[in-house]
Amino acid sequence: MELLHKQCRRSFIRSAAMLSGAMLSQPLLSAAPMGGQTVLSGHLWVYASRFPPHWDCTPILDEVFSDLSSAGLQGVELMESVLRREDAVPRLNALVSRYSLPVTGTSYYGDMWDAAQRQQILDDVELIVTRLAALNATHIGLTVGDAGRRKTDQELDTQAQVLAEVLDICKRYGIQPNMHNHTVELMDDGRDLKAMIRGVPELKLGPDINWLMRAGVDPVAFIYTYGDKITYLHLRDQNSAGQWTEAVGDGVTDFPAIANALREVGFTGDAAIELAFEGTPTVPVKASWVRSRRYVKKIFNW
Repeated sequence: MELLHKQCRRSFIRSAAMLSGAMLSQPLLSAAPMGGQTVLSGHLWVYASRFPPHWDCTPILDEVFSDLSSAGLQGVELMESVLRREDAVPRLNALVSRYSLPVTGTSYYGDMWDAAQRQQILDDVELIVTRLAALNATHIGLTVGDAGRRKTDQELDTQAQVLAEVLDICKRYGIQPNMHNHTVELMDDGRDLKAMIRGVPELKLGPDINWLMRAGVDPVAFIYTYGDKITYLHLRDQNSAGQWTEAVGDGVTDFPAIANALREVGFTGDAAIELAFEGTPTVPVKASWVRSRRYVKKIFNW
């Protein structure tokens, strides 16, 4: 399976116009819903994107919880910047109580390939997972960082070593880690991803379906290849021109085939919808959450 490199979400604001949706053809499989106990959250990126460069949307967290709760999502997936605030736990617990909507986890970015940042990353991860545990959250989606070039073999070894230490920290606090891909992990026929799996065999995966597509990877083939390692998913959609749609289900992503593949590999993990806009939205984001949530329920039965 050929894997091609484009860009990661961290740099989408300055380069979104350069991204194209490399779609690989795939026969339509069964569109029957999967069923099961998957918890479907909403990732807050569409709100965090208003707050570059640190993506800390703490000032509008009430809006986040209100929108996701109204749409019928089952949880909120944060970004680590929110959890670094000293008052993060009481602030978030108040919102959880107000909206009866739990924090289910967070995404986390760290340049784990850079040996000079090792201790800083480990200390930061411990802070983040401590606060996740205090919120009774479960997941952390790990992004290992983009060097802006091909990583050396030594950097890949360092990355695996730091990642293994991060997994140990997560285990101590009862947090379930997964490797959340953008596109950098898929360059050179997945050299980065394969090095992580080889160096940290216990690593679980949390693929972002849309970043797979933008890297030229067939999501259905990826699921069949790595299904036993997949414990989490991110869902986003794009149109035939490769631009993100306002809601999941508005675009050309073959979600019925993806649902079928997940069922066939026995997926029992959780998932999150992650909205992102590359233009001016035509409707309030709250309406896009509602449409997305209804579509995912229809196709995946989550």
